[in-house]
Amino acid sequence: MDLGHLLHLLIPSTTSVAILALFFAYLAVAGSTLPGKLVPGAILQDGSRLHYRCNGLISLLILAGILGAASKLDIVSLTVIADRGLELLSTTFLFSFLVALVLYAVGCKSSNRSSSLKPHVSGNLLDDWWFGIQLNPQFMGIDLKFFFVRAGMMGWLFINLSIFARSVQEGTMSQSMVLFQLFCALYILDYFIHEEYMTSTWDIIAERLGFMLVFGDLVWIPFTFSIQGWWLLSNKVELSTAAVIANCFTFVIGYLVFRGANKQKHVFKKDPNAPIWGKPPTVIGGKLLASGYWGIARHCNYLGDLLLALSFSLPCGMSSPVPYFYPIYLLILLIWRERRDEARCAEKYREIWAEYRRLVPWRILPYVY
Repeated sequence: MDLGHLLHLLIPSTTSVAILALFFAYLAVAGSTLPGKLVPGAILQDGSRLHYRCNGLISLLILAGILGAASKLDIVSLTVIADRGLELLSTTFLFSFLVALVLYAVGCKSSNRSSSLKPHVSGNLLDDWWFGIQLNPQFMGIDLKFFFVRAGMMGWLFINLSIFARSVQEGTMSQSMVLFQLFCALYILDYFIHEEYMTSTWDIIAERLGFMLVFGDLVWIPFTFSIQGWWLLSNKVELSTAAVIANCFTFVIGYLVFRGANKQKHVFKKDPNAPIWGKPPTVIGGKLLASGYWGIARHCNYLGDLLLALSFSLPCGMSSPVPYFYPIYLLILLIWRERRDEARCAEKYREIWAEYRRLVPWRILPYVY
């Protein structure tokens, strides 16, 4: 593929704009109207709290059903996303860029003093555009931060499924493709089954909404986390039985650590006295959980994340570093984020955090880091 052809494929089309617009419109309507558990968010500095309608799973299943029916009626091709992957990438990137600019402009003009909408302007244009100005900006009553992360996770699944449909169409489906698709689908479905856990994550609670989160949710998650699938379309991999077993083991261990740690944290925030692994929790200063996974490493959920990311790439074998872009990037990101978390927690909790560090000396991987 020459450079000119590549640049041509990156040019947004009316079709890619329509796909993105219809996707967002569906999510906006479904998120506002479909039944779902109403989950209270964290209490903010001014005592207020947002409530999140966690109906992502039913929204996903209905959309999948609509697309399946449309495919049967020859209204839409299941490979449309795979066929237009690059132009959808550029369209979504431009949309993210523009959204971040609008968020910056609206945030600068805001006079709202609530914790959700109070502007945090540093004076550095690039910094404010990148990290955002407002904590929880909304559009037509929709919390944009929660909306974008839902869109990114669903987008990742539908990109993968379109790649899978294309592999079937081209006759290139393999054991590796099935493993990759299975692990990603299980992970994404589990995310939506436990969508309420997202309401207690750092991104939702503390990060302002700027280009960093918008781009991360809408572009980075769906388009880079699916690189393995794109690679497998043109590369055949033969896995031994031992490799398949090791891959499955990595996924299961990663899932248990990731889901278990996030569930423990979520339950603790709702009920600080809830038992952890059948025992009363160890709590530092009445605020920090030091039991279960959180008594093993201070950011143990990151270890689960890394193992899961590795399990998505292992089906591709070891012949190329390209499919390992995601776990390598994630390792760098989580170490950077862990350092940010440590600095913020040290400032917020002070001597309580110092005591927690003494009790739990390991950051992510016990006896290694």
